Amino acid sequence: MFRYVNLVLAALLFFASIGAAQADEAKLRIGVLRLSSSAPVFIALDKGYFREAGLDVELKFFDAAQPIAVATATGDVDVGVTAFTAGLYNLAGKGALKIIAGMSRDRPGYPLIGYFASNKAYEAGLKTPKDIAGRRVAMTQIGSSFHYSLGLLADKYGFKLADVKIVPLQSMANMAAAIKGETVDAALMPVSAARKLMEEGAVKHLGWVGDETPWQVSGVFAGHKTLANAPVVTKLLASLQRAEREYHDVVLASVKDGNAAIDDKTKPLLEIIGKYTNLPVEQVVGNCAYIDPDGKLDVKNIDSQIKWLQAQGFADPGYDAAAIIAKDYVKPD
Repeated sequence: MFRYVNLVLAALLFFASIGAAQADEAKLRIGVLRLSSSAPVFIALDKGYFREAGLDVELKFFDAAQPIAVATATGDVDVGVTAFTAGLYNLAGKGALKIIAGMSRDRPGYPLIGYFASNKAYEAGLKTPKDIAGRRVAMTQIGSSFHYSLGLLADKYGFKLADVKIVPLQSMANMAAAIKGETVDAALMPVSAARKLMEEGAVKHLGWVGDETPWQVSGVFAGHKTLANAPVVTKLLASLQRAEREYHDVVLASVKDGNAAIDDKTKPLLEIIGKYTNLPVEQVVGNCAYIDPDGKLDVKNIDSQIKWLQAQGFADPGYDAAAIIAKDYVKPD
C-alpha cells in the first residue's frame, strides 16, 4: 500500500515538474513560408534547439512575404522570417516592427530566386534574363523581393523597369499557374516553387538572380511585444544561429554546381528541410540558399534596397536602414 502511494506521489511530482517547465517556456509564433531559404528555422524547431532554449515555438505558414510582415506588425505572429519587401520596410518605418537578424542571400553558386519563361515566350525569343525587357512578368506583389530583383536586372542591362508589364498575383501558386498556362511571359520565383515546373518541362529556366545581381533577400523581424522581451529575443537568435551554423557547415559546405550532396552528414538536415517544405530530399538538394553562419545582415544592402524602393515610389520617404534595425541584436556584415 505504501509503495503504491509512493509511486502515485512520484508520478504526480513528475507531471507537475513537466507542467512547471512548460509554463516557464515562452511561446512564440513564427510566420514563415514553406521555402528552404528558411531552413535554420525548421532545423531549430525539429532538432529541439528552440525547446532547449526555453521557447515553445509554433510555425504559421503563409503564401507570400508581405502578409507575414503585416501579421508581425499586428501581433498575429510574434516573429517573421521572410523576404524583404516595400511593405515590410514601410511598416518598419512607421515603428511597427524592427529587423533583428539576416537570413537568406542571393549569392552565386547557391540557387534561390530564378528567372523563368513560359514555353511560348521562350520560343518567341525570351532566352536570357535581359530579354525580359518589355515582357509580362508575374510576381507576388508590387514592391516584393521579386520586384526588387527585377529592378536590379533592369539597372544592370539598361532597360526601363516601367516598360515591363508587372502582373501581381499574390501567391506563388498563382504565379506557377500563370506561367504554366502561358498567360504571362515570365516569372521570378524561388527555385523550390519552380522545381516541379522545371522537371515537368512546363517552364524554361533563364538564370539565377544570385549570379546576376547578388543581394540580401530575407531576414528575421519582430513586433513591439517581442522586442520588449529581450531575453526571449536573445534565446530566439541564439537558437537560430546554432541551426544556421549547422546548416552552413554541413549542407552548404557540400554544395557543388548548385546542389548539396546526399550523404550520412547532410541527409538528416535535408530530410528536415523537406519535411517542412513538402519536398523530397532529391529536390531539396538544389534549393539550398546561402545563409550566413552567424545570422549576419548586410546592412549596406538593406539601405540600398530602401533607397531604390523609395526612388521607385514603392516605399515611403523619411527613413533609412538605421531607423528600422534593432541595433542591440543585428550583427552587420
